[in-house]
Amino acid sequence: MQNPTPNAVPSFAEAFRTWAKIGLLSFGGPAGQIAMMHRIVVDEKKWVSEPQFLHALNFCMLLPGPEAQQTAVYIGWLLHRWKGGLAAGLLFILPGLAVILGLSTIYVLWREVPVISGVFFGLQAAVLAIVFEAMQRIAKRAIKTRFLLGLSAAAFIGLFVLQIPFPLVVLGAGLLGWRIGKAKPDWIGAQAKHDADVLPSVAPSWQRNIGILALFALLWAGPVLYSFTAFGPDHVFSQIGVFFSKMAVVTFGGAYAVLAYVGQQAVEIYGWLGPDEMLHGLGLAETTPGPLILVLTFVGYIAGFRFGGLDPLLGGVAGGLLATWVTFVPCFLWIFLGAPYIERIRHVRAFSHALAAITAAVVGVILNLAIWFGLHVLFKRMESLSFGPLSWDVPVLSSLDPWMALLSAAAIIAVFRFHLSLAWLLGGAALAGMVLRLFL
Repeated sequence: MQNPTPNAVPSFAEAFRTWAKIGLLSFGGPAGQIAMMHRIVVDEKKWVSEPQFLHALNFCMLLPGPEAQQTAVYIGWLLHRWKGGLAAGLLFILPGLAVILGLSTIYVLWREVPVISGVFFGLQAAVLAIVFEAMQRIAKRAIKTRFLLGLSAAAFIGLFVLQIPFPLVVLGAGLLGWRIGKAKPDWIGAQAKHDADVLPSVAPSWQRNIGILALFALLWAGPVLYSFTAFGPDHVFSQIGVFFSKMAVVTFGGAYAVLAYVGQQAVEIYGWLGPDEMLHGLGLAETTPGPLILVLTFVGYIAGFRFGGLDPLLGGVAGGLLATWVTFVPCFLWIFLGAPYIERIRHVRAFSHALAAITAAVVGVILNLAIWFGLHVLFKRMESLSFGPLSWDVPVLSSLDPWMALLSAAAIIAVFRFHLSLAWLLGGAALAGMVLRLFL
């Protein structure tokens, strides 16, 4: 069945209204956001073709950062170039940013109130179920062959057991997929997509590339350099700027893969917040529109609130905005710089092979995230286990929280057996947690 003939390119005003609608309704994490975007821009509006949308999504899955938001920037760029990309990307972020800043303020001020603490207790269980469900959903799409299954397992072992740095796991998977795809393409199972171009391509030039790099380097580095000058390199704002800038470059594999890196670094290295608080932040991000990666705004808010040295609320807002800025500015850079080239290699089969391998590795990455979160939320105490140069945190079995275990099991059953929607899952878990805190 051929893709329907695309409509004429919409006016910028029409596209702006549509991107605003998507930004306000983009609940449900990356999968739900991508599905809604696809339904609107491909099925309903017919602004781009199915293959062109999937090609944009595939490229964004290879990039560091949130794939759903970057796909919006890419489609916006296809339609109206830089102003379309800016409008699509910013409108995808801003509603959720406003909500998460408000929720973060409520969290730091009133979370010790039993009703509020119960809500966050319940959200932890829901988040565990959501992460495991995301792993299963991505695995069903990504694991098409035995080779990809082995690659996924190898990625998990490399991260969880051998503690290989995350960027090396993703890079190695991409290179292996590229090479194996040439020699044994049936091991990968990825197929290149061929279709006529729907929208005209842009010829990239060195002058254009240098201008984009200079502009976004200034936008990206400006707040970080100001923090170094005003507060010093060891201040929490400088740490936030450097850490989240690094995160924006090395965290490949989408929102859930980003969380694996940020969660462990922010909790174990910087000590800005605890594992339970990281889960609380993820639960809050799941309840807001916009990218799931806005949980990083929560992390920056907590770090600034506790260690900013300013009025706590002012420090929290500053930390949250700084983390958001250095996380999302590069998202626009990758698209504006790379999209013209990516549009020209849409028919290169090796590209799809590398993507298939990286997507399979991401399944192992998310499994690592799920186990790490699960251990820290189900058990109140951990102890270190060492073997040579390697060490792992293992749970103290006697510290198992029975109510959290029960609530987590119920959330997992609700997701996998009854396919409960995200809204009902989060609402039910929050209500259950509130009841447990008030009456038990």
